[in-house]
Amino acid sequence: MRIALLGYGRMGREIEQAAVAGGHTVVIRTDIHNAGDFNNVTAERCDVAIEFTGPGAAADTILRALVLGIPVVSGSTGWLARYDEVTRLCLEKNGSFIHSSNFSIGVNILFRLNKELARIMNLHHDYQVSVDEMHHAQKLDAPSGTAITLAGDIAGQNSAYNGWCKAGDMTDPKKITITSQREGTVPGIHTVTWASDADKITLRHEALSRKGFAAGALLAAGYISTRRGVFTMNDVLNL
Repeated sequence: MRIALLGYGRMGREIEQAAVAGGHTVVIRTDIHNAGDFNNVTAERCDVAIEFTGPGAAADTILRALVLGIPVVSGSTGWLARYDEVTRLCLEKNGSFIHSSNFSIGVNILFRLNKELARIMNLHHDYQVSVDEMHHAQKLDAPSGTAITLAGDIAGQNSAYNGWCKAGDMTDPKKITITSQREGTVPGIHTVTWASDADKITLRHEALSRKGFAAGALLAAGYISTRRGVFTMNDVLNL
């Protein structure tokens, strides 16, 4: 694949290393200083764009890539208020787009297990659920997109809940509490806990490095590079 890296921070560099090791070519790398270098000339040399710009720039960056006719893999979080706008344009342009709050294969398996456990727990009202996440100190958004996805999926499968809140914000029993920590260089730890007076059931994923995120993003890029439409990691992994 010939790849445009839109966003060249930690994840962009990790993806570049994995891409080169896998025999792919990184055609262009952009960040806040040279975003305009991704244009109709450079786009012609690319098969797919992988976007990790951040919450402020993500939606406009994705829209520009779709207008240029380039399939887009988006891993930025914190911009999903504009998700419908992006997917609408993708379909209008007969383009290809996939977004995930976390491209790690392990995390996407966690998403599937989380939904199934939430469905089962509809029959066990003596359990209360909470979500905890820990990331490196430089992570901008809190809670993480992955934690929000976990909480949203629980609320979608379990009638006891209708949304989420940050720890300390409110005490509504129908909201799933998300606790966030920012420490050191932690790539990411996510834990879902169902607790009763008798016991606890825990689902936990710990990223040991960013390599898993990069591998999943490249897998998604290969998947959409020859397809048209809006996809999820469930499509890529056949979950």
